[in-house]
Amino acid sequence: QVQLVESGGGLVQAGGSLRLSCVVSGIIFRFRIMGWYRQAPGNQRELVARINSDGSATYYADSVKGRFTISRDNSKNTMYLQMNSLKPEDTAVYYCNVAPVSASASWGQGTQVTISS
Repeated sequence: QVQLVESGGGLVQAGGSLRLSCVVSGIIFRFRIMGWYRQAPGNQRELVARINSDGSATYYADSVKGRFTISRDNSKNTMYLQMNSLKPEDTAVYYCNVAPVSASASWGQGTQVTISS
């Protein structure tokens, strides 16, 4: 069973930066497309960014394009999300998981990102 441990969230002012990390176990990480997701209060969980198995291709939601960078280190079973120029609307709990993710998938605890204006 996949285990996902997110970290790196925090409280920062608008315009600041954060780097999230996701350590993955229980799957052959290097073969899997992975994604970062977020869920703000009252909203559905949404895909923020996605990276293919070797890191050569990425996708970003329009809301974060040009500000966020997804990357991975397959030797460490770890994925990252560098978030720059943060905005209050980026406030959410951030999760990592495979992409696409099934409705029955298990999730980690997530990491809270709070951006103050």
